[in-house]
Amino acid sequence: MLRIALLIGLTALALPVHAIAQAAGGHHMESHHAMMSGHQMAAAPAEAGQAAFAAIQEIVGLLEADPSTDWSKVNIEALRQHLIDMDNVTLRAEVKSESVDGGLRFTVSGSGPVKNSIQRMVIAHAATMNGAGDWTFNAVQTDEGAVLTVRAPAKDQDKLGGLGFIGIMTRGMHHQAHHLMIARGADPHH
Repeated sequence: MLRIALLIGLTALALPVHAIAQAAGGHHMESHHAMMSGHQMAAAPAEAGQAAFAAIQEIVGLLEADPSTDWSKVNIEALRQHLIDMDNVTLRAEVKSESVDGGLRFTVSGSGPVKNSIQRMVIAHAATMNGAGDWTFNAVQTDEGAVLTVRAPAKDQDKLGGLGFIGIMTRGMHHQAHHLMIARGADPHH
């Protein structure tokens, strides 16, 4: 019974408002017109449904809103490839951590496209974040991926341990600007 009620409710949500009003009878048409003229309908969904798609959609919207966008240089496919790298590193990389003097060393590995994504992401992130907040980042490419060594001041040791590899990779609000640079056809790593 619960399934039937849920199905009816979901079906009702999918029907246009005017169809619901007509199905309910003529006297409800007046309230439908009042609703349409006096109030906004329920807010439309804002989520694009998939994170990478939403990130690309956001960048495309920014580019389209900017009259100075040089469309001959725009490369949305490069942004898509970068988001694939982010997905591979976030969800498919294997990470082993060990303590080192003043920090942690992360051995990050994978095979095929995951290995390539690790190498691109870890090396670039270390170069971008080295020295930020008195943290040092050193990344070395390996045959299986990369080794990232991060050292932090004594007051930040618990934070470093709590963040772990993927938390460290998310630090810095440069990611959004980085995505826009990639989409505009620039190489943000140089």
